[in-house]
Amino acid sequence: MSNRKWNLSIVILFVIFACLMLSFLFSMLHIRELIQPLKSTDGSDSIPRHVVLISQELDNPYWRSIEEGARGAAQKYGMDLEYMGPFRINPDEQIKRLEKAIAAKADAVIIQGINDPHYRTLIDKATDQGIPVITIDTDEPGSQRLSYVGTDNLDAGKRMGELIVQSIHEQPLVEQVSIGVLIGNESADNQQLRLQGFRSVISQYDNLSIAEVKSSNISRLQAAEQAEYILLHHPEVSYMVGLSSLDGIGILEAVQRVPAHGKGINIFAFDDLAETKEAITQCQIVSTIVQQPNRMGYDAISLIHDFFQGKALQQQHFTAITVLDRRTSAVSEEVVYP
Repeated sequence: MSNRKWNLSIVILFVIFACLMLSFLFSMLHIRELIQPLKSTDGSDSIPRHVVLISQELDNPYWRSIEEGARGAAQKYGMDLEYMGPFRINPDEQIKRLEKAIAAKADAVIIQGINDPHYRTLIDKATDQGIPVITIDTDEPGSQRLSYVGTDNLDAGKRMGELIVQSIHEQPLVEQVSIGVLIGNESADNQQLRLQGFRSVISQYDNLSIAEVKSSNISRLQAAEQAEYILLHHPEVSYMVGLSSLDGIGILEAVQRVPAHGKGINIFAFDDLAETKEAITQCQIVSTIVQQPNRMGYDAISLIHDFFQGKALQQQHFTAITVLDRRTSAVSEEVVYP
């Protein structure tokens, strides 16, 4: 009788143990089902992060180059890049695009700074909602943007000043040199930094002076008009400097319209538009400072990737500049960086 009770006890214990094991197994399977969706959001099969790039002007070659670099990096890191912007330069439209990107809950936004209080408020709003914002080409100081990617514009302005000084030293001795200057936009932070850097170099030389500074409003037509104004009102000017991409060819048009100056004006430009490069080969423009918009786009996406990987970012990420003149080889075609 005692053996029978002992065997029954063993059976009961086995059944209880089996039930506990089955309960444990079912619990593990349930937990696995709950964790799986969380794992899929961070795995290789996850939905690509949606990054919005808002340009200053949709089909501007400079911004298309930024887009090209950004797409190369987006493909590398498995991101979905949406490129948008106004067809013509329109800060209000850029603001609306940023508002839409925030409302659509983009994973990250890349924008140009426009020096606008409401714009800064929107950047802060995006940051508060967990949407990292990278400024590109032009910074938006005072905002909570994650990082700035682009040219060190203060340094670029200084480099332009050094080019003027170098050119003058290569010319026969001149007692006084008067310089006309065009900037793209008076309210743009990048333009003001370039002008500040340029002034800091020119002011070191007693025989150099800036006759007048005019704004082209990022327009080739206005660049030509403002350059012509300077040439007509300051006949002593022998050097003309353009600090935005359309200024150089605008200055060249003005010089050709004011016969009195002929070939007596030394023109210095910014960026490497096809017409600017052609004018350099024809010895109509002395040199131009070349930025790296393709690299800017690539690096901006790379920084976003680093951010999502938990890496700390520097407040400013400067891309290099080069100088193209008639003595240097042509700038090579931009490529997507590894």
